[in-house]
Amino acid sequence: MQTRLLDSVRQTSAGKIAESILRKCVHCGFCNATCPTYQLSGDENEGPRGRIYLIKQLLEGQSAGKNTLQHLDRCLLCRNCETTCPSGVEYGKLLDIGRHIAEQQIGRDSKDKSLRKRLRKYLPKPGLFGFGLSVGRTLKPLLPDRIAGKVTEQRPAGNWPAPRHDRKMLVLDGCVQPSLSPDINAATARVLDKLGISLIKAQGAGCCGAVSQHLGAPDEAITFIKRNIDAWWPYLTTSGAEAIITTASGCGAMIKDYKHYLRDDPEYFIKAERISHLNRDIAEIISKEKYQQLAPAKGARVAWHPPCSLQHGLKLGGVVENILLDCGFVLVPVEEEHTCCGSAGTYSILQPDIAQQLRTNKLANLTRHAPECIVTANIGCQTHLQENSPIPVKHWIHLLDQA
Repeated sequence: MQTRLLDSVRQTSAGKIAESILRKCVHCGFCNATCPTYQLSGDENEGPRGRIYLIKQLLEGQSAGKNTLQHLDRCLLCRNCETTCPSGVEYGKLLDIGRHIAEQQIGRDSKDKSLRKRLRKYLPKPGLFGFGLSVGRTLKPLLPDRIAGKVTEQRPAGNWPAPRHDRKMLVLDGCVQPSLSPDINAATARVLDKLGISLIKAQGAGCCGAVSQHLGAPDEAITFIKRNIDAWWPYLTTSGAEAIITTASGCGAMIKDYKHYLRDDPEYFIKAERISHLNRDIAEIISKEKYQQLAPAKGARVAWHPPCSLQHGLKLGGVVENILLDCGFVLVPVEEEHTCCGSAGTYSILQPDIAQQLRTNKLANLTRHAPECIVTANIGCQTHLQENSPIPVKHWIHLLDQA
């Protein structure tokens, strides 16, 4: 694709990245075939190719209005198009740049701006989010259905084994997961303990930064990123921690990009590069261990929902499936397995109509062959699906823990 970016854009770090990405696009439109929003609407501007053109126009100085920002906002950032693209277009990075410039040029109305600010204040802070969730659980009978459905039941974490192995790894606690489902990381600690690995938390680490980044606050995201790097660094350099494990694939995809977000920071870039390299989804760790010893006497029938961040962000399609099959679980067929469930971080809050339609379609496919439960690998997907699911939705690590 030919570009004529404004000089003021082309000379910046983001502009150089955007121009490189734009030049890879060959207008083929293969991306639209797997884009959830394009499939729902049939509108070219609701697909990756159309959005790429909109971003190109922004960067070239053409006038843009509220519709442009709306089309960019409706993207789920599922990155399905990246998996489909034959030219290797890094659409996610381009959209990140395009949204930020669109917000600056076009601006948001006060209602939208206020909601995004509240989400940024509330979600990344475990203490504040946990308190709000606790209040919500108490008042759940009094809440409107659309809000009450998002208030999950309390899940006890269970035992977390004390460190006792020579091998040890760090785990990201995250922001909302400790309150919504503290049993995920505790189950992970128990499973790894059986495999000869101790799982430890780093004091001071927290939100991965994705919430702020995707809500138009990149400087705030950098603050979270640097805080995590500072918290993890002593464990990696002096305590012998092998890896940084994520049990939420959305966080894992963000951490893999730490080196991208700190590319212009000479003090932190080398550290960020090492952090990105050492980050592992829990499936990557278990797949290299003797996990077959965790197999139950009889495996349950389960429907597997691979989060977009796992499939298209981390490129780990098939890893969890192989682990579960090797352990005797029966994976029921799921049509359109590659499509997004509609959670997408804060998307289900900001774009509820599209998110609910995608969830309805996804649950129909997941439950069609009568599984005992649905398993996934990301807290956002788990919570979003459980809101309307007739059967339990849980993290797949629980299958190995219970076995």
